[in-house]
Amino acid sequence: MVKSNRDSEQAATIVPGLRPETIEIGPAREGEREWAAQLMAGSEPWITLGRGIDSCREICGRPGYRLIIARDGGQPRGLILLQRHGVAGSPYVAAIAVEEAERGKGIGERLLAFAENHVRPEARHIFLCVSSFNIGARRLYERQGYEAVGELKDYVIDGASEVLMQKRLGRS
Repeated sequence: MVKSNRDSEQAATIVPGLRPETIEIGPAREGEREWAAQLMAGSEPWITLGRGIDSCREICGRPGYRLIIARDGGQPRGLILLQRHGVAGSPYVAAIAVEEAERGKGIGERLLAFAENHVRPEARHIFLCVSSFNIGARRLYERQGYEAVGELKDYVIDGASEVLMQKRLGRS
């Protein structure tokens, strides 16, 4: 498990009531892949994109992807699915989700920071896609320094785009 004091302090000052000292982030444990698939299948954007439980199970178990879980008191609360060599050889965040009752408490920010720190030693950039209708997620990514670099119109479903976003990690 990895805890980041800097991220914990930041979340505590931004979100009153959050107990960031209890949030631990690390690789998925036995049984957490099924929890992750169920969280995704029951959440946006996967509902609108038509990704059912079978599709989400497949995504959470793909070879070459690393499923990372945020836990509070040992209970899973959020996930990030990271592909180390996803976009032109750069890391790609394939999915991020937080339980509905836990949203707005800084868990998504901490998961992104964990992924960025995890790949920073060997990567200059990190990428992700956000659905055009997922306004809240896009605001989160922009607050964390991600910038839109492309748009894939009607990519998954008609009438919606997938917006490719990237963040420079600072390595020369």
